[in-house]
Amino acid sequence: MVLRYVRTHAPCSRADIAASTGLNKATVSSLVADLLERRLLRETGMAENRIGRPAAMLTLESRPYAAIGLEVATDHLAVVAVDLTGERLLTWRRAYPGLDGTPGRAEAAVAALAGRVVAKMAAQDRRVLGLTVGVPGQVGADGGVRFAPHLGRPDLELHAALERGLRRPDYEVVVDSAANLAALAEHRAGADADTPDLVTLVGDAGVSAGIITGGRLLRGGRGSAGQVGHLQVDCDGPLCRCGRTGCLEAVAGLPALVRRALPDTEDDGPVTDYAPELERIVALAKAGDTRVTEVLADTGRLLGRGVSTLAELLDPQVVVLGGTFATLAPWLLPAVEAEVKSRAAAPGDLGFRVTVSTLHPDAAAVGGAMLALDRLEAGRLPVPVE
Repeated sequence: MVLRYVRTHAPCSRADIAASTGLNKATVSSLVADLLERRLLRETGMAENRIGRPAAMLTLESRPYAAIGLEVATDHLAVVAVDLTGERLLTWRRAYPGLDGTPGRAEAAVAALAGRVVAKMAAQDRRVLGLTVGVPGQVGADGGVRFAPHLGRPDLELHAALERGLRRPDYEVVVDSAANLAALAEHRAGADADTPDLVTLVGDAGVSAGIITGGRLLRGGRGSAGQVGHLQVDCDGPLCRCGRTGCLEAVAGLPALVRRALPDTEDDGPVTDYAPELERIVALAKAGDTRVTEVLADTGRLLGRGVSTLAELLDPQVVVLGGTFATLAPWLLPAVEAEVKSRAAAPGDLGFRVTVSTLHPDAAAVGGAMLALDRLEAGRLPVPVE
């Protein structure tokens, strides 16, 4: 509670913390002393513009810790490290053969990159508080990725590979849904930070949602809440890999969007790296290419149907478009908003806003790092630093 208060109100005094949290002054003093010893807080000087004696002001200590988040996407890996204040220490992006990977290759690539960033933090004399990996798939209780078709494998023993590769580290290693982590990032560090009810809709090879409700991440009974890619938005739409027609993934997932906007893209064989195709779509849209802009407008309309359904079910204050939806937002967003407005129960009063991620393209990696900081604020404190 004290850490959370200081994070959101720094610089602040012990008296400020006691008055705002309801903790008595003696308890606050004891907790602050402990957090200072662990080098999670530091004193920044004295505040004199108050009645009575000057008070020592507190803020988060930017050293000696780091939190790490890593995202596994269909064609790249992204990693972000932050300090206790949320300031970035590094941002890396690496190519990744996710769509044509062989058994063990995916796990090895992720573990190797994680090892390099941990070594980088050690070289800066920083202790790692936690490492979280976000994946576009369903994650089991053991940290294994049980369903990740867009990574070219039915399952990935990712947590076990990370534990081996990092030599059983003393910090927590977590594997989670990339959409969950993107939502956590938006909640803690995005343009709509601290909004208690927020949905992040992430476009990639598939489509998924991260859901914040009442200020907490909604995971569901099996941890698979937010798997909205097979929500039907067009009864007469294209066939989806699940066997149904018109699923959100089949009309708005990146492979489907590329096939519609760039029908010649597979003339030389299946696409394994979608970044150049996405760049081509953006360039053509900026140039006013009729086919591409019509495909994007139609995609936005169908995406708007999905947003409307999510809004009716979850009653969020904000729906944030992330992933490829953020990249294509200049052409998608007008159609999304128009469709949402046309489906509103009370015309002119949606009750929520549709916005675009300001953290893209690293939102899931940022969220992974933020998860370690969340766990810190939940009381999982490191031992005092000598």
